Formats: sequence, structure tokens, C-alpha cells
Amino acid sequence: MTQTPPPDQPLQGYRILDLSRILAGPFATMMLGDQGADVIKVERPGCGDDTRTWGPPFAGGESAYYLCCNRNKRSIEIDWKTPEGIETILELADQSHVLVHNFMPGLMEEMGLGYEVLRQRNPGLVYASISAYGQDGPYRERPGFDMVVSAVGGLMHITGERGGPPCKVGVAITDVMTGVHAAGAI
Repeated sequence: MTQTPPPDQPLQGYRILDLSRILAGPFATMMLGDQGADVIKVERPGCGDDTRTWGPPFAGGESAYYLCCNRNKRSIEIDWKTPEGIETILELADQSHVLVHNFMPGLMEEMGLGYEVLRQRNPGLVYASISAYGQDGPYRERPGFDMVVSAVGGLMHITGERGGPPCKVGVAITDVMTGVHAAGAI
């Protein structure tokens, strides 16, 4: 998964701690890695990111989907459910310039990894929190992913045949564009 970036990349020398899963967050950190950042992806022990098994197609036993969104990254397995795992994540955050996650609002705080805790330890850390419905507002506690957000936002209503039922866009465009905008914001 790790490739050596060409010299003189714009983000060379920056470390990104990627705690995200599936598509929106991994797409954002992939773009940062493509620009030379050192991206460390934290994955669950034994199974890794959910997308490792998505396919076919597979390339060398790995999901092509996973490989696409996680290129130019190093990967480490950490058990978030243990105090040792949380401490390891805190230590990695101490050494990072950016942390990216895409969990529902409040979950990182529950684990002791919220912005205020990390800001005290690393005041210069850029903390990018990606969620389906934002950090506040009436839907903040609802889980969401591309297809759900496309439906709620009306994109599925304008996709498909005229007069037909709502239709999913062929690619996960909502998640991809969220990743693009997150990378740009970072």
C-alpha cells in the first residue's frame, strides 16, 4: 500500500492520522497522500477497514475498492476498545499535523479522543471531523452514508428516468465529493 512519493510534493513532511472508514474520509486522506503527506491509517485488528473485502474485483487478494481509496498510506492495526489502543492513538496524534475521522458526533469524545483533549496535547493539530449531517442540528445523531444522504438531499429524486422512482447515482458521488471538499478544507 505504501508508495514513495516523488520528491518536492506540496504536503511532503506532513503527517496525517487517518481514523476514517469506508469512503468519504479515506478518499480525503488518499488525496492528501497523493500530494506527498505521510498518511497513517488506523484499522481494526484482524479485519481492517470494512472495504478490504469488498469486491470483486480483487488485486492480489485485496479489494480493488480498498486499494484505490487507501493508496499512499501506511496502515497499523490498533484495538480502540483497550486503554492501550487509545493511548497509542493519542501518541500518534501527538506526532501528527492532521487527524481525520468520520464517526458520528460525540463518539470521539466518548473514547477520550475528542478535539479538546487532542488540542491540549497537540495545539497545532488540524482536526477534521466528517459526518453525514454535521456536528450540530436536528440530524447530527443519525448515522449516514452516501446513499442515505443522496436520498435525504434529493439527489436520488433527480436521478434516473423522467417520471420514474428515485434512483441511486452510479457511483458514491456524495461520499467522493465530501472527501474532495474535506481534503481541500484541510
